[in-house]
Amino acid sequence: MTIERILYLLQLASPALPVGAYSYSEGIEALIDMGTISDAQSLQHWLEQELLYGAIRLETAVMVRAYHAVQSENIAALSYWNDWLSAARETEELRLSSWQMGRSLAKLLLQLQPQVAPFVDALEPCNYAIAFGIAAASWKIDPLLSVVLGYLHSWTTNLVTAGVKLIPLGQTAGQQLILNLFPDLMNAATEILSLSDDDLCSCGWGLSLASMVHEIQYTRLFRS
Repeated sequence: MTIERILYLLQLASPALPVGAYSYSEGIEALIDMGTISDAQSLQHWLEQELLYGAIRLETAVMVRAYHAVQSENIAALSYWNDWLSAARETEELRLSSWQMGRSLAKLLLQLQPQVAPFVDALEPCNYAIAFGIAAASWKIDPLLSVVLGYLHSWTTNLVTAGVKLIPLGQTAGQQLILNLFPDLMNAATEILSLSDDDLCSCGWGLSLASMVHEIQYTRLFRS
């Protein structure tokens, strides 16, 4: 990867990207409220299981397909996978968060990279994973493994940050937790790149239940 492409990837995966990811906890807030997650070890265990079996694998796999669709200028495939991912979201909270973040990133892309308009204009609403794939392809970030790692690392950082605020954890503990997950991120990225369309499945009922609880949680710091 050239230095220029590294910079593009860092910008795309940055917590400073104005898409509102920081306002969502993906069920972490409900799990902490219920006591399922109570310390760094239990948060790490939850994230490890999500990387092994959870919906983040589906999201990332669809992001890869969006990347390829943009490369081949296949708007029909891009629209198909966007609809597929919307249908795969198991709660209203998860679907709306994906759409809101996707809409924000798509709007940003239209301002920074106007040539993506034919792809973005064909999608409403646009899922975040789809918009991420469009951005990575339009910025020619390569190899694809680095794009997948950037997406997974951004997801991990956001949820660890939520845990740091809610459990609460110290900043050092949060950074150590991210470092501990590096092998899991690498394994997940490699496996996701090898998935065929027929292999796209997940075991995310724990996340789904946590999300449904969070939708009606009495007090919340994070958006639902």
